[in-house]
Amino acid sequence: MAFYIGIVGTGNISRTHLRAAAELEDVKTAAIYGPRTEEAEELAREFGATAYADWNSFLDHRPMDFVALGSPSGLHARQGIDAAGRGLHVLTEKPIDITVERAGALVQACRQQDRKLGVFFQDRVKTDTLRLRSWIQKGLLGNISLVSAQVRWYRPPEYYAQSDWRGTVAMDGGGALMNQGVHTVDLMLWLLGPVRRVMALTATQLHRIEVEDTVAALLEFESGALGTLEASTAAFPGYPRRLAISGSEGTVILEHDRLTSVDLRTLPEDGRLEGKGDSNQSASSAVVSDTSGHRLLLENFVQAMQGKAALCCSGQEALSSVALVRAVYESARSGGWVQPAG
Repeated sequence: MAFYIGIVGTGNISRTHLRAAAELEDVKTAAIYGPRTEEAEELAREFGATAYADWNSFLDHRPMDFVALGSPSGLHARQGIDAAGRGLHVLTEKPIDITVERAGALVQACRQQDRKLGVFFQDRVKTDTLRLRSWIQKGLLGNISLVSAQVRWYRPPEYYAQSDWRGTVAMDGGGALMNQGVHTVDLMLWLLGPVRRVMALTATQLHRIEVEDTVAALLEFESGALGTLEASTAAFPGYPRRLAISGSEGTVILEHDRLTSVDLRTLPEDGRLEGKGDSNQSASSAVVSDTSGHRLLLENFVQAMQGKAALCCSGQEALSSVALVRAVYESARSGGWVQPAG
């Protein structure tokens, strides 16, 4: 049985969605929407789909079972609500949207229409992050006391200058944290649970953009663990994301999506360092050349549409990362501790 996908967007990440879908036998690309007609038509020819420059005509295309949103972040909720209203399931890029209110409206719309809503957070399907989560759940790290997350990435000035939405308040909603660091925010919450409160500073150190390119935050988790979170797109030349988690029974370090250090009092059977992971150069490039994470999430979404699996990341779960990012921004603005919404 084939499931037909509609691609929303013609940029880097939509091309990743197209390549990932092409790798799945039961997923067929039906339509591609993009306001830049020439780009949409070029991709449609390459992937055997129909190109649309008109949004409503795209939504009316059939057969089409679900859409993958690769549009600017500030459009996700609006477009997702429209799609759900036409009976389509929705799989959106991160973040789910740029405000808690709009993201919540999308979650509610999909619930009312009985449509699935998933979010591309590919860290949740990586081999080593799944191992790490299993160890935490089994208590192999003991009582978690300290967490350190660093996203010291670099984006060249043209990354922003050549885009009409990146780095803007209206469409990006934020900078290094909302766009790049949100993957690590979701990973922390998925591994360690909710954050009780946050205090933060933000700055625009390098780029000529409306939002931050540098963030430093203190976190207090509901579990009692303390943490630090750094995110930047101004850290030349860019370094792999690093997450260090310490507990009463040991410390584990993850770099990019690979475990690089496992120092536990009790080493699990699957505790050997394998050095496997994707080949994406996320620290210095926005191009997602390795489609493995997106492919696995697409596979999961198709199974969820059939009632055969739970979503790896539902829209409801993805609200938490937006809430924490917004709390970081509010703390930087107010100068005090802020509790994330919800």
